[in-house]
Amino acid sequence: MPKKVDRQERRTLIADALMRVAADQGLEAVSLRHVAAAAGVSSGMVQHYFRTKDEMMAFALDVVRDRNQVRVTEALARLGERPPPRLLLRTMIATLLPLDEHTRADGRVALAFLAYTAVRPTAASALREETAQLVGFIAGLLPSRNPDADAAGLLALMEGLGVYLLGGQYTADQALGALDAQLDLLFGSPARP
Repeated sequence: MPKKVDRQERRTLIADALMRVAADQGLEAVSLRHVAAAAGVSSGMVQHYFRTKDEMMAFALDVVRDRNQVRVTEALARLGERPPPRLLLRTMIATLLPLDEHTRADGRVALAFLAYTAVRPTAASALREETAQLVGFIAGLLPSRNPDADAAGLLALMEGLGVYLLGGQYTADQALGALDAQLDLLFGSPARP
């Protein structure tokens, strides 16, 4: 009897290999051959699960997105029911920032994918929809006259802080300080002891 193969598990194995190659060497190094070597499988197996590099890249981006969603969901659950909006936003954004080695690896991949989508409009369409949903969610939490613009600014700050963290220009403390300063502007400064 032939061995039963879990298609999703194999695709995830290959996507993880793609992310290791992209994180270590950049997206330009991603090829079927390099990904196959990193996954410890044949190029033919990679081609069996992904017909094109774009298909492989889209799946890997979904894996990163799912990991981020799990991290955010777990972090927000620790806040309990109905946390204050400022705390909810700080927790969500801090969880998404590449503040440790594990999140830096995902952050490098996410940044590489963002650059990848800049030249591939079809790959960018899903990100546009997700970004609009995220801006809408954040705007709903802000006590602002112009919540959509402020939400877009907060999201842009998060992305910029991520780039500076990945590039080593900011430490985790500096990034969190900048985030807190922006949240102070949006929500008012918290009472100081």
